[in-house]
Amino acid sequence: MNFLRNTIGVLAGLAVAALIITFGIKIDSDWITYKEFAPFKHWERLLQSVQQKDSFFIALLFFGGIGVTFGGVVTAIIVKYAKVAYAILIGFIMLFIAMLDIIIYPYHPVFYKISIFLIFFPFSWIGGKITEVIYERRKKRLKQSQKNLK
Repeated sequence: MNFLRNTIGVLAGLAVAALIITFGIKIDSDWITYKEFAPFKHWERLLQSVQQKDSFFIALLFFGGIGVTFGGVVTAIIVKYAKVAYAILIGFIMLFIAMLDIIIYPYHPVFYKISIFLIFFPFSWIGGKITEVIYERRKKRLKQSQKNLK
């Protein structure tokens, strides 16, 4: 049962991260070179069109960081044990996807290639820690209220 719960948690976290990144890419209408909701089917054409626009890659890093943070929070809420570890797994998977993107499509600037390492792991860790702190505070409040009732 835990395996299924953990798998659903990871998939939900990845879906949240992908959704946030998708919305982040749509903030500037000049970047949209596709008709579908998600840009991933036409990723190469999109990257070619924004190759000289550093603002796109800055936004991609920013929304990637927000995406893995909230994806880490969602994952940590769903899984039962090792919440921070599973949140970091979201960052690792997103980093792996970003590295494949860089290897397959040569349209990324150097600062993006370097910055993804500095974005995905710390922000996913922050997402897991946010959830852990919330759960610890809730547990502490429950203990305190039970202590006050006695």
